[in-house]
Amino acid sequence: MLTNRPYTVALIVPTGIGAAMGGFAGDALPIAKAVAASCDRLITHPNVMNGAQLYWNIPNALYVEGYALDKFAAGTWGLQPVRRNRIGIVFDRSISDELRVRHLQAADAARATLGLDLTDYVVTDMPLGVELRTASSGASWGTIQQPDSLLRAVDKLINVAGAEAIAVIARFPDDPGATILHDYRHGTGVDPLAGAEAVISHLIVRTFKIPCAHAPALSPIPIDPEISPRSAAEELGYTFFPCVLVGLSRAPQFVRDGRRGIWSDEVDAVIIPESACGGSGLINFARSSHTKIITVSENQTRMLVPPKSLGIKSIAVRSYLEAIGVITVDRAGMSLDSFYPQIDRLKEISS
Repeated sequence: MLTNRPYTVALIVPTGIGAAMGGFAGDALPIAKAVAASCDRLITHPNVMNGAQLYWNIPNALYVEGYALDKFAAGTWGLQPVRRNRIGIVFDRSISDELRVRHLQAADAARATLGLDLTDYVVTDMPLGVELRTASSGASWGTIQQPDSLLRAVDKLINVAGAEAIAVIARFPDDPGATILHDYRHGTGVDPLAGAEAVISHLIVRTFKIPCAHAPALSPIPIDPEISPRSAAEELGYTFFPCVLVGLSRAPQFVRDGRRGIWSDEVDAVIIPESACGGSGLINFARSSHTKIITVSENQTRMLVPPKSLGIKSIAVRSYLEAIGVITVDRAGMSLDSFYPQIDRLKEISS
């Protein structure tokens, strides 16, 4: 089938599952940059793009929160690219005055140096009460005790301040567990905050259907000269806020009118860790007759859900470098069979 539409790739590294690449502080950004250079349009999510105070503007990348990505994969929501979003900021009432000032300075810096469009902020009327949890698999998750307070704050930003995207800064426990934090800082553990962050953003996107991302507020921790390069971005400064603001500034809006926007049937390939194929987004993408599922074995996670166990047909590769090779060949309209030493002879189809 001939088509002139953009070659589109979805890059997924699920949150809070200890991915060897993409499970830390923006350490999947090099992968995203390389994949984006190999396709016309990249669809990915905050866990891939966020690197605390470090970020990278990828012009052809769409920054899509995880719940919205699942709805997109199911064909329920489309993605409408924008030139800019007006970002509203929610502060958890339990954040100290000093920490709030640090985050406001980061927001002002983003306005002054990056030209981002921000509304005034709202402080929740009650402390949100974020709690961290760890599943038996080792994956992280969490809860908030006062979700209604969060939703009231977001409603005010949308209806009073005209916000088109929401950035949330919630107070997180300073000590998620000495061993957990030590392992994560040294590049071997699971991000203890990621699962709870996903709960917060999912709630807002599901309720208000606008882009959202989260930055945790934490007190500075003692310096450690042995920090892993993969988690080092979170050791810089007082806040993880800048990358969230940059991502939200051009995050696509969500549409349910099929006459506009980008839809899941336009996705040519999905790249995901081989052991993390159990999410609803990937399962829905795999139902497409033309979307190629590319699984990367080198990016190990705490999950044990390979595509074969779900009956998903995939192209198995060892590394992201090989995955980029696969999409390059596919984008060029060639068969992968041509790139193997042995090519089977054609066989007659029996009547």
